[in-house]
Amino acid sequence: MSQIRGVVAVITGAGSGIGRALARQMAAQGAKLALADVNTATLEETRSLLGAATARTYTVDVSNAANMQDFAQCVEQDFGGASLLLNNAGVALFGTFAELSLAEFDWLFRINFWGVVHGCKFFLPMLLRQPEARIVNVSSVFGLFGPPGQSAYAASKFAVRGFTDSLREELRGTSVKLTCVHPAGVATNIAQNARAGVAARAQDQEAAKKSYARALRIPPEMAAGAIVEGIMADKDRVLIGRDAYRIDFFARLMPSRASAILTSWIQKRIQKPERAMVAAAQK
Repeated sequence: MSQIRGVVAVITGAGSGIGRALARQMAAQGAKLALADVNTATLEETRSLLGAATARTYTVDVSNAANMQDFAQCVEQDFGGASLLLNNAGVALFGTFAELSLAEFDWLFRINFWGVVHGCKFFLPMLLRQPEARIVNVSSVFGLFGPPGQSAYAASKFAVRGFTDSLREELRGTSVKLTCVHPAGVATNIAQNARAGVAARAQDQEAAKKSYARALRIPPEMAAGAIVEGIMADKDRVLIGRDAYRIDFFARLMPSRASAILTSWIQKRIQKPERAMVAAAQK
């Protein structure tokens, strides 16, 4: 996709963080925007920042298939179709596997993974009608390795990565291409909005949130810029931040040892030594 101007772009999770930054950058480049978020108030804040750009907002729960199907139908009616889908919405969850309930695990998966699946399922027909189209699915550096304390989050982000890789091959030869995004620590509100496992101790949750603050350093605008550049450069994969490149290198060089090595490295950099809870590095 050589240019953004005139493209109808669908962005989920547009109420804050990377989604908001993507909306602002794409609006500045002349894209027409269909913006979705579960939080109507923050979504309208995003819209207010876009000036005279062509943009519509939709309150949508990406975890709900019917919601997403209705959203796709509305975009079809309002814009006549779309050629760029950015599945960006996501949440975080504190706690080890033992501290999480199955309901909490399911809650995160329905948003982080099924939200991506729903977006692809219901928007793909209109994307296939375009001469050139792209799906961008946001994974994480925790889709490259699995640290302790992030079993649910890492599982969902590995799932996004695997789903994207497979769908890319299924659509090879069509007009639709796919990009998988692996951000390192992007400075968003994901930490403050994260849930904690039902059995997680309050003091551990607070310690993990402080770790987030130390880890999330990349401005959302920088992350959005890297994604837009990746779209225009026709990249299958976008790594965001120097840490993402380091993590990717070790994950490929020593796949059987990468999680242990990277966990130790992260703990030394951002964690108190007594707690091995790695904060999720995402939008």
